[in-house]
Amino acid sequence: MAGHSKWANIKRQKARVDAVKGKVFARISREIIVAARSGVPDPAGNFQLRTAIEKAKAADIPNENIERAIAKGAGLAGGSSDLEAIRYEGYGVGGVAILIEALTDNRNRTAADLREAFTKNGGNLGETGCVGWMFDHKGVCTVRGPIDEEQLFEASLEAAAESYDLILIDEDTEGAEVFTSVANLEQLADVLKQKNFAVLQSETRWIPSNTVEIDTPEKARSLLKLMDALEDLDDVQSVTANFEMTDELMSSVMV
Repeated sequence: MAGHSKWANIKRQKARVDAVKGKVFARISREIIVAARSGVPDPAGNFQLRTAIEKAKAADIPNENIERAIAKGAGLAGGSSDLEAIRYEGYGVGGVAILIEALTDNRNRTAADLREAFTKNGGNLGETGCVGWMFDHKGVCTVRGPIDEEQLFEASLEAAAESYDLILIDEDTEGAEVFTSVANLEQLADVLKQKNFAVLQSETRWIPSNTVEIDTPEKARSLLKLMDALEDLDDVQSVTANFEMTDELMSSVMV
């Protein structure tokens, strides 16, 4: 899964900022609503709902907010739960491929907002399929350390995982990301927990199959500004791009 870890680190840093801004509350609540609507509204029998609730608790979302989102998704509370999952695709500066996942109740509004964000920041919103072929959809379990790599390897084999990366979850905490097929994600999470690994979250993620090197401060600044603009949109759940840049360049433009 080379070429992914640096952007994953950025996203973990951004997630903490988003939590302060409160945007993560809305995003995870929408995930819970959709999960409760698409299956039984009981986390014990709905893996998608269970993982969304775990993510909500990790973000310190109050239990009453979680219960309200479940009720809304199950049709037991007032208000519309007609959220639709849509994938959008486009290009940033330097031909960087960008894939966006959104949950929306208004396709036209979301597309217009995305097009404006791309246009103002040197990118282009493309047609469906224009960059999707550059990404693989995978299931990912994030595990908090300390990590015994031999035990992780054995657990990964037992759970039919495809690969794993050792990572730093934050400055003082090591961990790992274990990758599998989307269909096998629930089994992977169950096996890791049975083997006493601390699974922080289980999610699906788009992994770039190739990367574009960003080598100038101007391109880096423009691209990160576009990523921020896209992620700040209310309907956007996630943004993935296939770029790489050196730590030095990243630090210089993020100051």
